[in-house]
Amino acid sequence: MYYFQYRLASNSGFEGEYIPVATTRPETILGDTALCVHPEDERFQKYIGKNVVVPILGREIPVIADDYVDREFGTGAVKITPAHDPNDYEIGKRHDLASINIMNADASINANGGAEFEGLDRFDCRKTLWSRMEAEGLVIKEEDHVNRVPRSQRGGEIIEPRLSTQWFVKMQSLADPALDAVRNGEVRFVPERFEKVYYNWLENIHDWCISRQLWWGHRVPVWYVVEHPGEYIVARNEEEALQKAHEKYGNSTITLEQDPDVLDTWFSSGLWPFATLGWPKQTKDLEQFYPNVVMETGYDILFFWVARMIMMGIEFTGKPPFSIVYMHGLVRDGNGKKMSKTLGNVIDPLDMISDFGTDALRYTLVTGSTPGQDIPLSTEKVETNRNFANKLWNSGRYLIGNLKNCDEQEMKSLAALRASDFGTSQESVDSLLLPERYILSKLNLLIRSVSESLDEYSFGESGRQIYEFLWDEFADWYIEISKTRLNGDDLERKNDARKTLVFVLDSCLRLLHPFMPFITEAIWQRLPHDPVAEPALITASWPSNTGFVDEPALRAFGRLQALVRSIRNVRAEYQVEPAKRIAATVVTLSEHEANTIHTEAGMLNLLARIDINALNVRVQNDLEADDLTSDKYVQLVVADGLSVYLPLRELIDAEKECARLTKQLVKMEKDFEGLSRRMNAPGFADKAPPVVVTQTQQKAEELKERIAAVNIRLQQVTEMAKS
Repeated sequence: MYYFQYRLASNSGFEGEYIPVATTRPETILGDTALCVHPEDERFQKYIGKNVVVPILGREIPVIADDYVDREFGTGAVKITPAHDPNDYEIGKRHDLASINIMNADASINANGGAEFEGLDRFDCRKTLWSRMEAEGLVIKEEDHVNRVPRSQRGGEIIEPRLSTQWFVKMQSLADPALDAVRNGEVRFVPERFEKVYYNWLENIHDWCISRQLWWGHRVPVWYVVEHPGEYIVARNEEEALQKAHEKYGNSTITLEQDPDVLDTWFSSGLWPFATLGWPKQTKDLEQFYPNVVMETGYDILFFWVARMIMMGIEFTGKPPFSIVYMHGLVRDGNGKKMSKTLGNVIDPLDMISDFGTDALRYTLVTGSTPGQDIPLSTEKVETNRNFANKLWNSGRYLIGNLKNCDEQEMKSLAALRASDFGTSQESVDSLLLPERYILSKLNLLIRSVSESLDEYSFGESGRQIYEFLWDEFADWYIEISKTRLNGDDLERKNDARKTLVFVLDSCLRLLHPFMPFITEAIWQRLPHDPVAEPALITASWPSNTGFVDEPALRAFGRLQALVRSIRNVRAEYQVEPAKRIAATVVTLSEHEANTIHTEAGMLNLLARIDINALNVRVQNDLEADDLTSDKYVQLVVADGLSVYLPLRELIDAEKECARLTKQLVKMEKDFEGLSRRMNAPGFADKAPPVVVTQTQQKAEELKERIAAVNIRLQQVTEMAKS
């Protein structure tokens, strides 16, 4: 930071006095046109309206007052250089100040900077000017100051604000209709809170500088007339420009030179919704696809792109380009930090695709987002969704593999399922067994829920629901149950299982296709379908969301699931070998439920490892009371009116359990003896802190109770081993 004196002019009445000023760019002193102070700053109030002298150049400039000045920063007085600072430029407009451009396009000093400095590079000028000011006694001090300096992204050069001739678009007449489009509901934001951001931008809009000094882009459609300096023609092309020039200047010689600037990228992008459809010609594509419905983009370019598309769409077509604007968040690393090469947390999507597949990455990004919220992306999440893709692929392989033995007529019948009412009407499912009715009802509930979530733009919730259904319901339950049908001898049940598998997987692939387009298309093309009516999944119809839901089937199968889970939990607790099948007595209040359990004995055999030959299903009144309370059984209350009893002798190896309990008992008794000696030691109760004494007594009491429990358990197992 450079501190120096701005001396009062000789005719100011304050000759010999000065106002201290600080700047980070001394070379811009040459372009100063005012000195600014806060109107309430008592230190400088007497100088307001007086003139000060620009160092070295000797020009007199006024002292002005403006609320922009921060009295606590620097010296409280600010030099104003409208041609080389955007904030100073705004102050200059408010106070009608001159704008003196002292720099050429290459950042060298021009004639406005004075003959002594003309031609010098800006940084060389800084050194020379500061030395001259030191010699004149104008320098106060220099000190280090951390400052944000803009640099060119490509060349790394420090960017110098500089007044220049540019093309602007007047924005107020464009912004007003765009504001009205949102206010009257023609355009809606998701989430709604971004409407405030949109209003803030457009209600405070400035004219838009649209010319850029770049090599590539849409050329500014302006031609200068060489024979008439300062005159220009705006036209669609050079031929039209020449015609307009002759109309204006007659048939004299006309030489045209097109402006070398190109349009701002966002100006060109703002034309995208209709220019890509053939506009300004009235094409079929423009008629069919404009206006569109949903625009999806990041919230960081709401103004740069979205607002400008709306403004230009209304201006050039009379209609907003879309009715819904879905704002997603920014992709960040797994900890929510912005990705940066410096931090080393950048995730390259091509690497993710190479390692885990396109579908896994796409699904992670879509389902990991909440409208308007940033998306934390980690390798672990993508890997998890790769595993989901594998699960889906294996489910497809299982089904396709079980269709190999179907004849042509059976395949045609399966291909026609979508055109029938199978799975959607009550009549089509009444003849099916409970698991089939359950999975079809769950599917219809899924279709309803996903459709509603998509209508509300809750993409993450939709994807999560499909994931949970395919993994938890379809793969883990119904595919396993279908094995009892497909590996059996009942042809009708085999056919029902195939139809259910095809219908459910086909529907799920349709639901999942927007999230994981490649793997779903690959599997679906191998499933039976009508290739004429639906040649590709991307053009296939969305599943009907009015399918029949069998509520009793949902409740009944939920009880069967609870039964399986209860048995699995006991097997895990007793560490029963996975391959070992055990006996079970199932007790129910309902004759109908008893019949269902008998029918689905194969399900219990497969999923709970129950020995079908040792499965006993009874209505509660048929079971003797002493059988229910015997210590030889583990009793599990599964649900109201449903229990299961598992014989202990089949859950454990009595000899191994005796050995384990004996070893545990020896250790516990040893620990108890140690605590007893400690408590009985002379002086322990009197000398040890009361907290320690209490804790030791509690440990001893707990250990005593556990020893008693293990002794009882050991006695039971010992008797079991003898029987």
